[in-house]
Amino acid sequence: EVQLVESGGGLVQPGGSLRLSCAASGFTFSYYAMSWVRQAPGKGLEWVSAINSEGGSTRYAGSVKGRFTISRDNTKNTLYLQMDSLKPEDTAMYYCDKSANGGGYRGQGTQVTVSS
Repeated sequence: EVQLVESGGGLVQPGGSLRLSCAASGFTFSYYAMSWVRQAPGKGLEWVSAINSEGGSTRYAGSVKGRFTISRDNTKNTLYLQMDSLKPEDTAMYYCDKSANGGGYRGQGTQVTVSS
């Protein structure tokens, strides 16, 4: 059974940082490109970032480029999202996704709230 378990969300002030993690199980993690997507209150799903199966190629949405860094550790079956210089508009539920484009299986999400 595929499982993706996100963690690391919370409340942070503008300009702060958070590191999200996604623990994967039930499939061969190192075979798959992965991505992060988010959904702000009252809005649709937004693709945030993707990484290829080996971790050597990454892509970012324009809204987060230069502030967020996606990475993975295939020895730990874990996906990460380092989020720096957070803005109130980054407030959303963040999901890891078993695909490169955000259209795959997702976990239950972790809430990120950026507020003073």
